[in-house]
Amino acid sequence: MKTLFAAAALAASILSAHAFADGRIDRIRESGAITLGYPESSVPFGFLDAQQKPVGYTVEICEAVAKKIQASLGLKSLQVHYNPTASATRIPLLANGTIDLECGNTTNKADRHALVAFAPTTFVAQVVLLARKDGGVDVNDLASFRGKTIAAQAGGQTFKLISMLNAEHGYGISVAAAKDTAETFLMVSSGRAAGSANDDGLAYGAVAASKNPEDFVVGTKGLELAPYGILEPKDDPDFKKLVDTAVVELIKDGTVAALYDKYFTSPIPPRGINLNYPMSDALKKALANPTDSPDPAAYE
Repeated sequence: MKTLFAAAALAASILSAHAFADGRIDRIRESGAITLGYPESSVPFGFLDAQQKPVGYTVEICEAVAKKIQASLGLKSLQVHYNPTASATRIPLLANGTIDLECGNTTNKADRHALVAFAPTTFVAQVVLLARKDGGVDVNDLASFRGKTIAAQAGGQTFKLISMLNAEHGYGISVAAAKDTAETFLMVSSGRAAGSANDDGLAYGAVAASKNPEDFVVGTKGLELAPYGILEPKDDPDFKKLVDTAVVELIKDGTVAALYDKYFTSPIPPRGINLNYPMSDALKKALANPTDSPDPAAYE
């Protein structure tokens, strides 16, 4: 599956290089529109509110970037269109021109730079395990899931990480592919999986949004550091510079920190859940010194 997906995404990026040789800036200027990709259930990064409108921490950062792009290009108006994405579709949709930016929770990994570019980091996650409290497993010890099932998003870094660790240690874990964060949590809550692997922000969001948050426990021992950045098209340096400059300005003027407080330490609509998740030292470092590096050491 990994090989097929990588090949498809690479082919799409090659085709897009010919189809959009003039670059995203020219397309946006001529069309007067920009299309943002977003996940539909990745609370608090990108999700649908009660009116089915895309909202979220990264979505709002992208919307602010769009306003800066409009100002930089001297456009009287700029329409913002939205297109839903999933772990398995976000890179191909960016490569083939369906979306201009992907505004969710994509980990900046070095191997992904062959297909896409990343804006400066706006979140630093830890990959953790989540389980029911009565599940008989230790969310801080992967070995306790020996012979059981762990749900993870198909096409995502967490799926690859758990599969790799499982193979390395011979735990005999069945790694079940799920469409998105909502489905991984449903598999745990329904008993179809003993646990799920996800980034901590998403895990806390899923638990806080559930009917009975007290029934679940999230691990505190991270399996891997995961810096997030807005996904940008590859081989379009002018557009990357435009977007990166906008993101850095939003970091420096306090907009990103304010959006963090809005989505991580305050009640989130539509249900008023509160993740109560203070900003980590790793993210504070990233915001103090903006970088698009995929190297975990840059955030330690």
